[in-house]
Amino acid sequence: MIGLILAITVFNLLLFIFKVKLPKQHIAHIWMFTAAFQATFDFYVDIKYQGYWYFSKSVDWASLPTYLVLVQPVNVLFLNFYPFQACKRKKIKYVLCWEVALLSYEIITLLPAPWGYFHYGWWNIYYSALINPLLLYILVTYYKHFIK
Repeated sequence: MIGLILAITVFNLLLFIFKVKLPKQHIAHIWMFTAAFQATFDFYVDIKYQGYWYFSKSVDWASLPTYLVLVQPVNVLFLNFYPFQACKRKKIKYVLCWEVALLSYEIITLLPAPWGYFHYGWWNIYYSALINPLLLYILVTYYKHFIK
């Protein structure tokens, strides 16, 4: 639980430290989209198929902050600095840098309690490495077509 609280604090503080260029309404859209998309994805991979889970294999209150305040600030920061007007090569490089950061963070979350809070069932880091760029692409596409 300490790791989750620390991560939530750090990620949300980064929103205040870095100059976020996105309008507040866009941030609210990103926040809600992320919560809904993550809950839908995790409903299947986490709860139904037990590919991974936070804290325990069952639905629990301790996991709620992961859906409401953990991933959202990361997505806001990702979109805030995303090179929308740059060439495809620069966009790929940007996503790859984020991929390294996301996978590194995932490895940290696998530490034993109280620092770690994420557990693998049949899921592994290679699945994350494959799906993270797709999830970031979905986020960028949603932002470009429905918010911006």
